[in-house]
Amino acid sequence: MSVRQRRTAGVLGGLGPLATIEFMSMVAARTVARVEQEHADLVVTQRSSTPDRTAAILGRGPSPAPVMAADARRLEAAGAEFIVIPCNTASRFLGAVEQAVSIPVLSIVEETLAEVRRRLPQARRIGLMATDGTLSSRVYHDAAAQAGLEVLVPDETTQARVMAMIYEGVKVGRPVPRQELMACVEVLLGAGADAVVTGCTELSVLCSRYGADSGQVVDSLAALARRTVLECGCELA
Repeated sequence: MSVRQRRTAGVLGGLGPLATIEFMSMVAARTVARVEQEHADLVVTQRSSTPDRTAAILGRGPSPAPVMAADARRLEAAGAEFIVIPCNTASRFLGAVEQAVSIPVLSIVEETLAEVRRRLPQARRIGLMATDGTLSSRVYHDAAAQAGLEVLVPDETTQARVMAMIYEGVKVGRPVPRQELMACVEVLLGAGADAVVTGCTELSVLCSRYGADSGQVVDSLAALARRTVLECGCELA
């Protein structure tokens, strides 16, 4: 068996807090570990007070970039050798994090699109379930275009349901039924999507809870967790 080089991941978390906890659980679940020492090494910030990313993008609140950059520096100082951010909307501020540190910063958007190509190589149109901020920033649109993919977004009514699941459900600890999640997925599939990306890590919490990351649904947090396991030099389950 080849010996893998171990590396420590810095998790820039709290965006939101449940999504970060879910991410760490995913990393552990996706690691083959015969003893606990074979699990991934992580250093984590859980800065739940970070300004809301969607509010900042839509001009309704302060930028989270200074807080994110400061936490990235803390992670690097604590021994992180690369950084992951378990939040899609935060991708709009990825540049500020990259400029703040001398270590690589993985993109959850790039990892998610790579997972679409890996699992569904024939897919050409992806339906995107995400925050208003992510849709407005077009981080998925731009990355998908470079990959030869087209992005479909929900109609206004469905997008309001997606935002309610995120902000009135997971972020505040209220239950969201599986049928609500899957109804929005079906709208995008019915509109012609070959795959549906859950491009908000609060939706990832629901995907994990309901086992929805399968078939034509590709979950962004699970994609980032998979790459993190590999980058940490661990064996992927």
